Amino acid sequence: MVVTVADETMVIAVKVSGDIVIARQAGRELAERLGFSLTDRTMISTAISEIARNITSYAGSGEIRLLVGDRDGKQALVVQAEDQGPGIRDIARALDDGYSTGRGLGLGLPGARRLMDRLVIDSAPGRGTLIEMWKWVPNGA
Repeated sequence: MVVTVADETMVIAVKVSGDIVIARQAGRELAERLGFSLTDRTMISTAISEIARNITSYAGSGEIRLLVGDRDGKQALVVQAEDQGPGIRDIARALDDGYSTGRGLGLGLPGARRLMDRLVIDSAPGRGTLIEMWKWVPNGA
């Protein structure tokens, strides 16, 4: 596990299951500093767990980046998950509940999408995956 902070962005290397816990906790702490409710902090940390678990399950390694940024004209807590794994062949299908190409239940990506205000996926077979999801900061804090 490596945690670095550059330009107000926290970067957590994700290689083993313990790194998922670290990424989840970092997201929860950032959400608390930004004034998110306990319910929202739980949703954010759960969404981070889901996408970080996909990194370890499908790509082997990658990173989670946490930052505060402008999205659609509003301030948001932004989570980016990036890996150089096999990529996602059918993004629309991957966002369907119950669809999985591995041993999972197929709830990770659709669940993360429901927990956050927005989730965007950039992926293709053979070139890895970048998932960006965000939750609007309460009261634009």
